[in-house]
Amino acid sequence: MEAAVDFSMWALFARATLTVKLVMLILVVASFWSWSVIVQKIILYRSARSEAKKFDRAFWSGEPLDQLFEQLGPEPKGRSERIFAAGMVEWQRSHRQDGGLIANATSRIDRSMDVAIVKESETLQKGLPILATIGSTAPFIGLFGTVWGIMNAFIEIAAQQNTNLAVVAPGIAEALLATGLGLLAAIPAVIFYNKLSSDSDRIVAGYEAFADEFATILSRQLDA
Repeated sequence: MEAAVDFSMWALFARATLTVKLVMLILVVASFWSWSVIVQKIILYRSARSEAKKFDRAFWSGEPLDQLFEQLGPEPKGRSERIFAAGMVEWQRSHRQDGGLIANATSRIDRSMDVAIVKESETLQKGLPILATIGSTAPFIGLFGTVWGIMNAFIEIAAQQNTNLAVVAPGIAEALLATGLGLLAAIPAVIFYNKLSSDSDRIVAGYEAFADEFATILSRQLDA
C-alpha cells in the first residue's frame, strides 16, 4: 500500500519547483506588504479625521483667528491646522507696514492653502499605488506559477509514463497553490484600495471645504 501524500501548505511548497517557490514567496511578501499599507492607512485616516474634528471645533468656537494662530504657531502638527496656518501666514505677509493690504491678497492666500492641501493629499495617498499594483498583478503572478507548475507536472507524468491520479494530483495541487496565493494577495488589496481611496478623497474634500470657508471669512474682513 502506497504511503499517503502530504497535501499540507508547507508540503506543497516544499515539493514545488524553484520557480514556483519563488513565485509563492513573492506573493507572500506582496500580501504582507499590502496589509502593512492597509493597517498604516487605516490608522492615518482615523487620526486625520479626529484631528479635523478637533480643529473644526476650535475654529468655530468664536475665538479670534489671530489668537488661534498664535496658539498653534506657523508649523502645527495637525493637517487641518497646517492648512489654516498656511492661510494665516500669507494673510500676515500681505499686510503692509501701514496696516493696509497688498493687492491680490485673497488669491495668494487661496494658493497658499491649495499648496498645503496638495501636500496633505500626497501624504494621505502615499502607498495606495502599491495596493493598486498588487491587486492588478498578483493574480497574473500566481497564474504564471500555476502554468509553470502544471507544465512540470506533465513533464514528470510523461517521464514516469503513469497517469494515475496519485501521480498527477500532487503536482497539480502544488501548481494551483500559486494561484490561490495570488488571489489571497490581490483580493484584499483591491477591496481596501477602493475603500481607502474613497476615504482619502473625502478627507481631502473636507480640507478643500474648510479652505473655501476660511477664504470667505478673510474676504469678508477685506471688504469690511
